[in-house]
Amino acid sequence: MTASSIARFAALAGALLASAPACSRSPYPPPPPTRRVAVVDTLHGSAFPDPYRWLEDQQSEETAAWVAAQNAYADSILGDTPSRQAIARRLRELRGSPSIGPARKAGAFEYFTLRRPGEEVAAIYRRPAPPKPTPIDPKGTYQKVVDPLSLRSDGTTSVGIEGFSPDNRLLLYSVRDGGPDEISVHLRNLATGKDLPDSLPWALYGGFNFNPAGKGFYYVHRSRQVGPRLKYHRLGTDPARDSVLFGAAYGPTVFLSVSFPENGRWRLYTVGYGWARNDVFLQDVAHGGKMITIAQDLPAHFAPRFVDGKLWIRTDLDAPRGRVVVVDPLKPARESWKDVIPQGDDVLEDYTEIDGKLYVTYLHNVSERIAVLTKEGRPAGEVPVPDQASVSMRGNGKGKALLTISSFTQPSITYQLDLPTGRRTVWQAAEAPFDSSGIEVRQVWFSSTGGIKAPMYLMYRRNLPHDGNAPALLYGYGGFAVNLLPHFDPTAAVWVERGGIFAQATLRGGNEFGETWHRDGMLSDKQHVFDDFLSAARWLVDSGYTNPRRLAIQGVSNGGLLMGAAITQRPDLFRAAFIGRPDLDLVRFYQFTTANNAPALFEYGDASDARQFPAIRKFSPYQNVLDGARYPAVMFDVGFWDTRVPPWQARKMAARLQAATRSGLPVIFSQDPRSGHAGGRTWSQGIEATARELEFLLRMVGAVSDSAGGQRP
Repeated sequence: MTASSIARFAALAGALLASAPACSRSPYPPPPPTRRVAVVDTLHGSAFPDPYRWLEDQQSEETAAWVAAQNAYADSILGDTPSRQAIARRLRELRGSPSIGPARKAGAFEYFTLRRPGEEVAAIYRRPAPPKPTPIDPKGTYQKVVDPLSLRSDGTTSVGIEGFSPDNRLLLYSVRDGGPDEISVHLRNLATGKDLPDSLPWALYGGFNFNPAGKGFYYVHRSRQVGPRLKYHRLGTDPARDSVLFGAAYGPTVFLSVSFPENGRWRLYTVGYGWARNDVFLQDVAHGGKMITIAQDLPAHFAPRFVDGKLWIRTDLDAPRGRVVVVDPLKPARESWKDVIPQGDDVLEDYTEIDGKLYVTYLHNVSERIAVLTKEGRPAGEVPVPDQASVSMRGNGKGKALLTISSFTQPSITYQLDLPTGRRTVWQAAEAPFDSSGIEVRQVWFSSTGGIKAPMYLMYRRNLPHDGNAPALLYGYGGFAVNLLPHFDPTAAVWVERGGIFAQATLRGGNEFGETWHRDGMLSDKQHVFDDFLSAARWLVDSGYTNPRRLAIQGVSNGGLLMGAAITQRPDLFRAAFIGRPDLDLVRFYQFTTANNAPALFEYGDASDARQFPAIRKFSPYQNVLDGARYPAVMFDVGFWDTRVPPWQARKMAARLQAATRSGLPVIFSQDPRSGHAGGRTWSQGIEATARELEFLLRMVGAVSDSAGGQRP
């Protein structure tokens, strides 16, 4: 966008604000007017007006002018208040820890990403590899290998380590320019510090692996229009001519991941169809490239890895809470599979092998624990961890492991664990000054449709009056088999410090209780997710913790869809909502996916399918906004470079709500020019964005002074 275009858009934004009609019923200024067009779609016999279709044009000057006007309007509502400045200062303290990526040894060096406190973006560094595992000191002096600020000085470009050549002379690294999922990939000569001419252009990539001779590398390229392909790039050649080795039969709704275990003897392919099932194939590269089918067309997940020459697979086939089977690659028939970790009462999340023992992470009522088993699957103890926590464990040299623990009141801390003695020493700890002594965390259970019981975590000050008048923030997600676990969240911490209740609801669509729980919240059963969230909100009110005038909700991405469904199905239940990077027009979603996230059709459903259409029609938020309804205050936040969830969905929804609502509460929209689903904000920009969100929600529920109309109870 040129400087003259920006000036023109800013001028138009001011004109739109100045020309907007006054609203006597609200202390807030009215939003900028949005042009309506006579567009009506008919699908399966149903007509759908879409008066804001023109906002789907991401590149038009009119859309850019609308965004500029909306950003200005949001700023006029939010202001630059003392409370927001105080929130930002507190967030800087709670998010002040350095960001340190895992160290990867290559030759005589260890490579890692590091963002020191006060820096805006992480760079790639290296240090001489220590003789034994040693934590990275963020205050240490290291050689900078790739500096993202040399690529773009504003800190919105990030870099990542993707691999090394067999002789460790070449670094394969990625560059993410802003917030899209797409990256470009480059090769750096580590001796000279210069990039080779070889590079992969801006696209979706993964699964990088050099061939043993170091003459080229394999990678997965996923085209949103064509589908995923395993390709091979020979150094010194044009990437446009890279050969396709696998995947030609698959379309854009499919994921593909490839690994090269046993020093490249095998190629292990995992082909994913959304988030509910996948196929597994094994190619015997060392013996002519014979393809072996491990699992195909089965309604289950399979997560394979090689252990001692055998294929170990974590799966929910015939075991919705998970089990681990061992498969002989030369005898892959299912009748030859052997259970090494059978299904138990809890959800089997992951496992790792350390010094000949298995350390298995289980999920029990949305809290993790670690069991110790022999390699034959016999019980051999437990690793003590706190209740109501998230934990992870990995090896760290002979007889050592790293144990990471986080909870709502415990910022992430990693211990080095001496396995023979159980002795723990702090390896790394987050620098987040948070006093948890006066904070209570409890888990409650609420009832929802279908007779299910679901848990919800509550966090609040112990002396908080139980009078039904506390400001409450309810968070949820509910989809894509994502687990919402206990973890330290600075946003929740600030809310609680300011006298509020933070609630995190467990909803169907996640995997907290296994694959059955996930499937009960997808496709035709997606409404169950919204039922659960609304039931959690009603529980908070009915149990005397809060009331609808003090209840705010928050969700991002699929959680943004959840927020849209919540406010359109029960607008009377909430005072305010933050909706970030959301899917909101699910009726037209199937038409967006060639440019965005086609695999999500396996989770949400495809409205072009007459069998799936009725369920989607009922919950799609954009089509269910009613003129004259009293909607909560709403804040939308999106990024221009979101290539996963089209930002125009939020643009259309914001315009629709602004025109429809009669509550007198503001509906505001902000669009960032550089960010997207995969990042694109600097550390400081992230702080400021969260401070805006928190101050808006706190103000709307009457927890901070409202510069527009005074504090509201």
